Amino acid sequence: MFQGKKLVCFDLDGTLIDSVGIWNQVDATLIQELANIDVDLSQVQRHRDVQLKVFKHMPDPYLEYCAYLKELYGFELNKEEVKARRYAISRYFLDHVVELKPQADLLIQTLKQQGVQLVLTTTTSLFNVQRYQDNNQNINQKLSFNDDFALLLTRENVKNIKPHPEVYLNALQQFQIQAEDCLIIEDSLIGVEAANNAGIDVIAVYDQYSAHEMDLIKAKANYFVEDFSELLSLMS
Repeated sequence: MFQGKKLVCFDLDGTLIDSVGIWNQVDATLIQELANIDVDLSQVQRHRDVQLKVFKHMPDPYLEYCAYLKELYGFELNKEEVKARRYAISRYFLDHVVELKPQADLLIQTLKQQGVQLVLTTTTSLFNVQRYQDNNQNINQKLSFNDDFALLLTRENVKNIKPHPEVYLNALQQFQIQAEDCLIIEDSLIGVEAANNAGIDVIAVYDQYSAHEMDLIKAKANYFVEDFSELLSLMS
């Protein structure tokens, strides 16, 4: 699967780092704080996934998601204030709770040793990526986004979030290579669909928070693995 590949693109949330569940906790904390309502974490995730697809063409999909939460739960704050509070709540989780997926760092180092160029292709914000790098010892003691990746493409680098292929097409353009020379590693259905829309082969890695879409993920991905340990064993 890696043979002849010059570039490997990694998604971040749910792929390299175990963070999807963290954002469920952030949103649940936000709703409890602003509306005094306890919500089911899986329901929070379903709402977020649906709304980010709905708002994918907006200049700031996450701001519109916060507006959706405001209307749904009756927050008194305006959408800009809701977004600011959401990210204030997230800082503890980003700094202390989020961890790398097991053996993610080993896969990165193995690919680097083989001379493969690596790109972080995420529609999370550069602020979050830098926060992980600067403050989260679970991550920065094992991996350096600045040193281990040849390029970081984040939310600020695209107009359209996944499943739009823009972030992956940007990576191809930056390195002046063809789709067949690239490989993508993703965990979610929208990520796999973004790879499909870019015409690039994609490996889907299991994440518990994408389990409800697993049949579609397996059907649309070129390869599927349970974890990075399995992927490393296939490489060897």
